[in-house]
Amino acid sequence: MHIFKHTNFDFLKWRVHAIVLSWVIIIAGAFVFFTRGIPLGIEFAGGTSVIEKFEQPVSIQQVRQAIDKGFPGGGSEAVINSFGDPARNQVMIRVPTVGAESGTALTTTANQVENALRQANLGNFSRVGTQIVGPAVGQELRGKALLATVFSLIGILAYLAFRFQFSFGVGAVVATIHDLLITLAFLAFFRYDLTLNVIAAILTITGFSTNDTIVIFDRIRENLRSMRRDSMLHVINVSINQTLGRTVITSGTAFLTALALFLFGGEVLHGFAFTMIVGIITGTYSSVFIAAAIVSFWRGDAPTRAASHAPATATPAAPAQQQVQRKKTTKKARAS
Repeated sequence: MHIFKHTNFDFLKWRVHAIVLSWVIIIAGAFVFFTRGIPLGIEFAGGTSVIEKFEQPVSIQQVRQAIDKGFPGGGSEAVINSFGDPARNQVMIRVPTVGAESGTALTTTANQVENALRQANLGNFSRVGTQIVGPAVGQELRGKALLATVFSLIGILAYLAFRFQFSFGVGAVVATIHDLLITLAFLAFFRYDLTLNVIAAILTITGFSTNDTIVIFDRIRENLRSMRRDSMLHVINVSINQTLGRTVITSGTAFLTALALFLFGGEVLHGFAFTMIVGIITGTYSSVFIAAAIVSFWRGDAPTRAASHAPATATPAAPAQQQVQRKKTTKKARAS
């Protein structure tokens, strides 16, 4: 299926503008990160998360006042949000404190939260979900998530440096790091919790972006053999245009799937779906503008190496010239 035919867009013309735009978003994200931070999910921060379903509507302010008053030690650090469809009257209460990390004491904090709600006379309610993670487990999960991301980047660099050239590997890794930073920036902007689901989405978009980049790099490698006397910038632009239809179809299908998951997947999958949406957009953008731009900066605008070292092709002599040469050779042989 071809949705683009004979396109000739000069993508590399906008490479500097694209890099500047990316830096603006990354710097803004870093500012939000260092001033407000990224909310950590229960898996990484440790604590207790309780989802309560009330028979009658209650406000977030009423629940917060009940937790502040009745929770042991005060609930000033509690995070209280509505959960799911507002018509279902569900509230998620997350507190950073936990009981002992073994036995029945794991449910102590959840029971204390419910006791605080009963003391405030907020009506009948029932617990529909509980998640409890100790601080030691949260720290271990943070370390493993970081290691998984670092090892994936190292593997991408090694694979592309082996299959293509080192400049291509650097371009792919820079584009992948770019995708991670842009995604984290948007998570900070929209205050989504950094959970295991979000980490899974980040690793997924890392593979998605790399696959898209490899398709473009593979076409560049093929064109380098047939376009030996063209500049590197021209070869890259032609390659991106040739794969543009495939890129739009693949990314568009994945985007629509992630969008449907975001709209209809429920509250639990919002963070995952949002990360996928941002990652698909920035992954496609980085494959076209960032990865290719890094290779163009690295290799320059000169003709490709294959062109400069291409062996000169001997021009075969015409049949008439061959006959004249034979006659001269014969005359010399008779004269001698």
